[in-house]
Amino acid sequence: MSETAARRAAVLRARAEIDLAALRDNVRALRERAPGAALMAVVKADAYGHGAIPCARAAVEAGATWLGTATPQEALALRAEAGLPDDLRIMCWLWTPGGPWREAVEARLDVSVSGMWALEEAVAAARAAGLPARVQLKADTGLGRGGCPPGPDWEELVAAALRAEDEGLLRVTGLWSHFACADEPGHPSIAAQLSRFLEMTAYAEERGLRPEVRHIANSPATLTLPETHFDLVRPGIAMYGVSPSPEIGTPADFGLRPVMTLAASLALVKQVPGGHGVSYGHHYTTPGDTTLGLVPLGYADGVPRHASSTGPVLVDGKWRTVAGRIAMDQFVVDLGGDRPEPGAEAVLFGPGDRGEPTAEDWAQAAGTIAYEIVTRIGTRVPRVYVNE
Repeated sequence: MSETAARRAAVLRARAEIDLAALRDNVRALRERAPGAALMAVVKADAYGHGAIPCARAAVEAGATWLGTATPQEALALRAEAGLPDDLRIMCWLWTPGGPWREAVEARLDVSVSGMWALEEAVAAARAAGLPARVQLKADTGLGRGGCPPGPDWEELVAAALRAEDEGLLRVTGLWSHFACADEPGHPSIAAQLSRFLEMTAYAEERGLRPEVRHIANSPATLTLPETHFDLVRPGIAMYGVSPSPEIGTPADFGLRPVMTLAASLALVKQVPGGHGVSYGHHYTTPGDTTLGLVPLGYADGVPRHASSTGPVLVDGKWRTVAGRIAMDQFVVDLGGDRPEPGAEAVLFGPGDRGEPTAEDWAQAAGTIAYEIVTRIGTRVPRVYVNE
């Protein structure tokens, strides 16, 4: 962190510190897991809460040759604002009718198509723009979400894409799909989806499509299923140093380091007697004379209310637990006999190097997944970038 950034961080109510060196190292570690495949850095949802533009730049510096987003708006913003190479590939996959297809074609985005309506809108946009669309056909191999089902629908989509290619209106740049249970080792759906993906891509190629890339590997598949790597892998949460699932291993098991540290400055420290109710509903009552610390973060900042009375926080070198309900803007920790000064740091989660909780600890406390913990941190919390 620069001296200026350090001074700024010291006076912030709260901050999400983003370690870009850790992110670059994570990308390199993931590339080593799939040495024969290109890497798409998934930066959807503002890079899982970490900041799309800084994280995209860092990922590209570390060797990512593709970026992935959910919405076309996310992809268009990257193309326009990130200052990345013009030939860097950016793919977006969550489309609805009437979306910005022409803008995407003109911005040289790779757009995902799961059905005939989308292919028709992509072709119309290509005609209007006077440029061929870059299209990736998505196969539903069993997730049951986006993607074209196998059988007649896939056959129709492939045939229509071939006709549009022959007319010079599009180029099918990829064939892809997404796993449902890659984070559950040995789940029977993994082999079933992989088999179906091979069948559907083989059908498309037998009919004459020549995609640049075939891809199905998300974070857990990138980490644990080398047979799924094909031409491109798409790590998302793993790039940010968070394990996709405790069942497959910790970040350290894969040579990954958490990128985000969420911390705040205590807004108030005060002594109260035993029997004192704390926060809404008085779900916590002090067991005796004690010190309370007020942490100025709440569910409006993305701290999950479901972690009331369970969320862990490091204050003054010790683990504390949220005392009572997490409110919109603040929550309380019982400091026992300790009396840190107002302004002392409260660390909600980080890499764990200093004994602080991790995002996975908060996920366990809230009954959710670590993806949600980092992604939900709101815009009221400034991102402070270190090791740029």
